[in-house]
Amino acid sequence: MIYTHTIGRAIQYFPNHIAIRKESGAVTFLELDSRVRGIAATLRQQGFLGGDRLALLMPNGPDYIELIYACGLLGIIAVPINTRYAQAEIDRLLKDARPRGIIRHSKLPSPTVRLQWECVIDVEPLQESGEPYGGEFYDPQAVLALIYTSGTTGQPKGAALTHSGIFSNIYDLDYWLAYREQAVFLHASPMFHIADFPAIFAAPVFGATQATLARFDPEAFCKRVEVDQVTHTVLVPTMINALCRFEQLGEHNLQSLDVLAYGGSPIAPSLVREVREKLPNAKLLQVYGLSEAGFLTGLKDEEHTEARLRSCGRTCPGVDLRVITANGQQASAGELGELVARGPGIMMGYWRDVEEQLPGHDTEVDETAAVLREGAFHTGDIGYQDPEGYFFIVDRAKEMIVSGGENVYSGEVEAAIYELPQVKEAAVFGIPDPKWGEIVAAAIVLRQGASLSAAEVIEYCRGRIAAYKLPRHIDFVLDELPKSGSGKILKRTLRERYWEGQPRRV
Repeated sequence: MIYTHTIGRAIQYFPNHIAIRKESGAVTFLELDSRVRGIAATLRQQGFLGGDRLALLMPNGPDYIELIYACGLLGIIAVPINTRYAQAEIDRLLKDARPRGIIRHSKLPSPTVRLQWECVIDVEPLQESGEPYGGEFYDPQAVLALIYTSGTTGQPKGAALTHSGIFSNIYDLDYWLAYREQAVFLHASPMFHIADFPAIFAAPVFGATQATLARFDPEAFCKRVEVDQVTHTVLVPTMINALCRFEQLGEHNLQSLDVLAYGGSPIAPSLVREVREKLPNAKLLQVYGLSEAGFLTGLKDEEHTEARLRSCGRTCPGVDLRVITANGQQASAGELGELVARGPGIMMGYWRDVEEQLPGHDTEVDETAAVLREGAFHTGDIGYQDPEGYFFIVDRAKEMIVSGGENVYSGEVEAAIYELPQVKEAAVFGIPDPKWGEIVAAAIVLRQGASLSAAEVIEYCRGRIAAYKLPRHIDFVLDELPKSGSGKILKRTLRERYWEGQPRRV
């Protein structure tokens, strides 16, 4: 279904527009359609049918886009895998998804799980075989992809997203990013992440070109923007932070960059101010969403006022987002609670629960029931809505720190720490304490050549947050904080070093 309404539309209205920029040259939408149908024929020859899963363990690239399209054309369920996973993590994911085959890059781990088919795409390129596939799969409610959660608070789970669910995100992307004909979208964030995956389908609907960056680093990003005249992209806050720290940023011409969207994790207001200063021509757009729900809210450039720098914006059209208190009632303006969402982009369920409903499966799993209740998705994010309808997220429910009976939201403490000019990265989390139950801890990476003491951090924060929120244990990390493949800081990894035994240096 999704192929018909994306590439199908593009070849009808923009057949000779550039669809993808490759190192070997540009590809039009007509040429892309031919290539995708050739890949689909190859997959059919390998025995893939609608409903089969195909795992993709690859960096961003044109091949990735073509394979995702081929899956949509055939009704195959795509299973994008985090490229930073270790072999054991990949094996666990494959045991959960049980794909028929995998296509991977030779530099990424080879799974030990036995599959029916494996293609190492840079060693044995996926060749088109036989006549191009001429059919079109059409079932809006079929599962298009299993997007595995980032695992920042636990084991990753496969969110089963449907063709129609991902297609609803196309409207959201158009509403917020304002695509146009011959715009150029750069896939700088990982394609396996929900922040970037829907853009694969959104770009062709509006005749936009796609360019790819195999792995983000500030210099490569700047060069790609210059060479391809990139107009739109989505980054996560850690990428924006790295871009602002890039000393040669001013030497690159980034005037073409019209919309810089960001999301995936909270962002410090000080970083928003800095990127505005360093990229004054780019319109900023904050988007909030989850693997299980797609995009839920957006904060437009003109809404980035000082009072709303910590807001994730207002809801996407068609999304019902509410703040629910612990007793299940809708919160009043300014009252904290859990964000609960309804809308067309909500997942069908976690894969093991969805698969349970298919013939031949009787495993009882209730992970979906824990988050999908009464027709609504419980995000696990704690926040509030102001009187004007703007949403603010203060923390993940599982990352909230309870110290001496007081709730401490890590995002608030991090925002205070990030105001220190010496700080490059910071993460706040709770560690065990015999008196208070938990105390606030911070792991901090300093900018090159900067110096800062724990006492200075605490004193700086003292006038900005309440005394019970002050970090009591501070580690200065020499290199970088642990991150997921999508760039989120893994507080779970930091926290486990303390909860597993005696506190020890990072």
